[in-house]
Amino acid sequence: MPSTSADAPPPDATGLDVRPFRALTYREHDPEHLARVSSPAYDLVTAAGRDRLAAADPHNIVRLILPHVDPVPGQDTSRPARDGRSADAAARTLHRWLADGVLQQDDGPALWRYEMAGPDGAVTTGWLGAVTLPPPGSAAVLPHEDTFAPAVAGRTALLAATHTDLEPIVLAHDPDPEVAELTRLTGTGTPSLQVADPDGVVHRLWRVADPATVDRLTRALAGTRSVIADGHHRFAAAREHLATARGADEADSGHGRVLALLTPMGPGGLRLHAIHRVVPDLSLTDALAAAGHGFRVREVAPAGEDLRATAQEWTEQAGGPAFLVTDGARLAELSGPSPEMTAAVPAEAPAAWRGLDVVLAHAALLTGLWGRSDDPSSVLVAHDVDEALRLADERAGVAVLLRSPSPSDVAAVARAGARMPRKSTLFVPKPRTGLVLRPHGD
Repeated sequence: MPSTSADAPPPDATGLDVRPFRALTYREHDPEHLARVSSPAYDLVTAAGRDRLAAADPHNIVRLILPHVDPVPGQDTSRPARDGRSADAAARTLHRWLADGVLQQDDGPALWRYEMAGPDGAVTTGWLGAVTLPPPGSAAVLPHEDTFAPAVAGRTALLAATHTDLEPIVLAHDPDPEVAELTRLTGTGTPSLQVADPDGVVHRLWRVADPATVDRLTRALAGTRSVIADGHHRFAAAREHLATARGADEADSGHGRVLALLTPMGPGGLRLHAIHRVVPDLSLTDALAAAGHGFRVREVAPAGEDLRATAQEWTEQAGGPAFLVTDGARLAELSGPSPEMTAAVPAEAPAAWRGLDVVLAHAALLTGLWGRSDDPSSVLVAHDVDEALRLADERAGVAVLLRSPSPSDVAAVARAGARMPRKSTLFVPKPRTGLVLRPHGD
């Protein structure tokens, strides 16, 4: 009997096309070695973090996802190398690692069951597979965030040079009982790969090549659609690479697909946190004076003089629209937007998009009252309260702390064809980069 759930895909929807693939993995599977050579996703690695990871092991994956280029005589080293030169350096490194046996490719195709167990006992499960890039207008893979063109260009250059998906995007798909049952049945025995990351999350992967299981799983996933939880820039880069590769005489038979971790929306899937904003070179006094023209401003006294704990607790509560603004020494809550502030959000936009706190923050506060354009130099992003407070202090600015939307809010925005501002959501936990790669020549 057809499902009548509002979240279920309509009968004529085009679902996910997931394929097994011949993975590249590190030859050494020892957990301690995998801890040294793996890394977070490229966009979560700071410059200092990149150097630490590269120093941890000469074969750390960060040398591929964030390659450095050796300077040439007379080169201005104060500026980063162009995307193409960095990507070519990554390709040379990848080819060298393949020739030296650092990386090895599986003999046959498989899907990979992926489990992430947090220190709090929460377990997230999913599947790594090669997902066919759907045509424009398809509901199979829906983005929900805007992208930044230079970041897409950098990832596209890396794909063109390496012909390899170096890290997966993450998709949250419609729940499906068959997928859930197969996920349960295959999580037994010794994992093919296992590693604990610095946050205490244990990553376990099982390689699943049984044709019957793979067939059942891919058929079940074909009845679902998904929202991009992480990897909007990598997904856009895969589309760009596909467009440029069409008709080209190149050995890149896999450019029409993208490596993805598929997790269920809801139980067993990812959890959603907010991503905060930091505005450099803005005093809290000036910020609140300007904000008072459109919001109700209320100073918040930190409980027990612990500003960080008070801010963290506030972000975890429901309610809105409201923002917490701080310079690390004082806290103030902005709420009750005036009609002028509400009108700053385009009325023609879908209702699901207009109701998001992050949209109001960008349209009314950051752009409207503070006059900051939405680019990475004018508005920084912080993935947790601690990082937001640190950046506000380092950059003599203020942090705008946000509350997280719900997964259903994100899905509603995506299905309405709208986009949230860039870096609006943080789905956790994150898969570890470097455990499984997908060469396009599969």
